[in-house]
Amino acid sequence: MIANEQEQKKLFQKSSIIYKQPYTIYDMKEHKEKGVDLGLRQFIKSLGYVAGGTALLATTPWLTSCTPEKLQEIKHEKARIALIGTGSRGQYHIHNLKEIPHAQIVAVCDNYAPNLQQALELCPDAKSYTDYRKLLESKDIDGVIISTPLNWHAPIVLDALAAGKHVFCEKAMARTLDECKAIYDTYNQSDKVLYFCMQRMYDEKYIKGMQMIHSGLIGDVVGLRCHWFRNADWRRPVPSPELERKINWRLYKESSGGLMTELACHQLEVCNWAAQKMPESIMGMGDIVYWKDGREVYDSVNVTYRYSDGVKIAYESLISNKFNGMEDQILGSKGTMDMAKGIYYLEEDHSTSGIRQLIDQVKDKAFAAIPTAGPSWRPETKMEYTPHFIINGDIHVNSGLSMIGADKDGSDIILSSFCQSCITGEKAQNVVEEAYCSTVLCLLGNQAMDEQRHILFPDEYKIPYMKF
Repeated sequence: MIANEQEQKKLFQKSSIIYKQPYTIYDMKEHKEKGVDLGLRQFIKSLGYVAGGTALLATTPWLTSCTPEKLQEIKHEKARIALIGTGSRGQYHIHNLKEIPHAQIVAVCDNYAPNLQQALELCPDAKSYTDYRKLLESKDIDGVIISTPLNWHAPIVLDALAAGKHVFCEKAMARTLDECKAIYDTYNQSDKVLYFCMQRMYDEKYIKGMQMIHSGLIGDVVGLRCHWFRNADWRRPVPSPELERKINWRLYKESSGGLMTELACHQLEVCNWAAQKMPESIMGMGDIVYWKDGREVYDSVNVTYRYSDGVKIAYESLISNKFNGMEDQILGSKGTMDMAKGIYYLEEDHSTSGIRQLIDQVKDKAFAAIPTAGPSWRPETKMEYTPHFIINGDIHVNSGLSMIGADKDGSDIILSSFCQSCITGEKAQNVVEEAYCSTVLCLLGNQAMDEQRHILFPDEYKIPYMKF
């Protein structure tokens, strides 16, 4: 539980590491207005003055709904926002909403009294509800933000759209494949805005990194490696035994997809973004290795996703060792993009210093002189690669350790974009589709582990957006 706003901000900031660079193109601090960070908006605007800017916006169409020009058009308006679910993640969104000048929190809803009380302390002027259906009846609400356990996503999203509200929902999209399809179909028949919190789509280092990948900087994409490691039991204190499944919902299959829907959802979206297509088959293994405390979801997962050309995603997550942290690596024939850190490396890097090249040449000659049993023997040692930054200026890197969220990870920008869409009615292109694709892959990963078999992507859950 989060006691006050200052403690909340400290938690968010601790989960974000800032990499300093020796130079910047422009000072991000100069682009703040009324407390909201306009860094990405400035980044988008800057693209208009450089070659390829238009092309980048064409490949990231969701950004066209939140340009600085469109923000200027609504500068005197506010979206009336209600929050459904006011636990730690809901309060994280309150923290960001209070920094957005075109947002006004008018209502909060939770059926757990301590969470609701904490939300009211953060926004005392908001009306409170314990039943989300009563909230949806209000005519004084433009959009709702859903931060509930996963099994409640689909019912509330569908009810909110039916009530004529714009909707922003946490990832993953839903608990089951059929619920995902129902949301997707309903959205396509609705004139309302729907967002899912796929914040990497609004993170500057990911946007620019993808531009570099698709321009051929690291060559052909030949592999994708993602992992997310923590060392914590995922449990939260329970004041009374009957509240166990309500508070620790992430640990039980009726309400959670475990590590896949809670963590992998973001990373699989990044992989498909880089590959520009969907995997056609899935296999994996999942176990409860360490936290044998009555939980039902795996605390260790290894899942492989295979694309039609043989390229694979190797995904791993566990919550009993945090040494390797969180990484989204795109492996190319000419280099590697470490998206989470905002860094890339080149296989043949001509920026390497002369002395480094000399040392490498001496090593190569030494190895070449060693008599061997055959041409296949040679010690494959890891090279000392030179890191290059994806973007100029400070880079905010999510450590991956926080269960709540990180500061400046794109969540604030996508939330701002949603509030803007609540005013204009303009949908953010591809956000729903990307959330659908990544969630379905997470759920199929769980199915492959549960059934211990190789799964082909089912035809009934394919949508026109997908390319295989």
